[in-house]
Amino acid sequence: MKKITLVLSFILLPFWSISQDSLDELLGQYNNESIPYISVGELSVIQGEVILLDAREINEYQTSHLKGAIHVGYDHFDINTISSQNIDKKSKIIVYCSLGIRSEDVSEKLKEAGYDNIYNLYGGIFEWKNEDYKVVDSNGNETDKIHAFSKQWGKWLLKGKKIYKK
Repeated sequence: MKKITLVLSFILLPFWSISQDSLDELLGQYNNESIPYISVGELSVIQGEVILLDAREINEYQTSHLKGAIHVGYDHFDINTISSQNIDKKSKIIVYCSLGIRSEDVSEKLKEAGYDNIYNLYGGIFEWKNEDYKVVDSNGNETDKIHAFSKQWGKWLLKGKKIYKK
């Protein structure tokens, strides 16, 4: 029964994202809010004072990311990536992805590992760009490109140039 539910979830997942009318509804569908959100506005004020972790895949990160963010990925996330960087468990950590769904999963793993000052960026890099904040490419140069993950999820990115490369 679990397998059937899992398979149906993957089949229906793109359609659920399309039917959502607001970001609150979308995040409510996928997140349990086990990790508190931080807004784009709040992060913009403290960006240089926190550790930013990008929970997207490497091709998404290489297209663009928040300045200073450390790529940790999602599919192959490994807590050793964090511990090998000697990040203090009391450090204020903001985890983000495209919208805030994958980042909650990664944040939960950090919490399980003893990190206790973790926040999930509400709306992720899409909301960051939608609010006209800057992103950089893998060379550290400002860019307008954002990896939009898929056409279904890309609808939430309202500003910038959507990239869909694998």
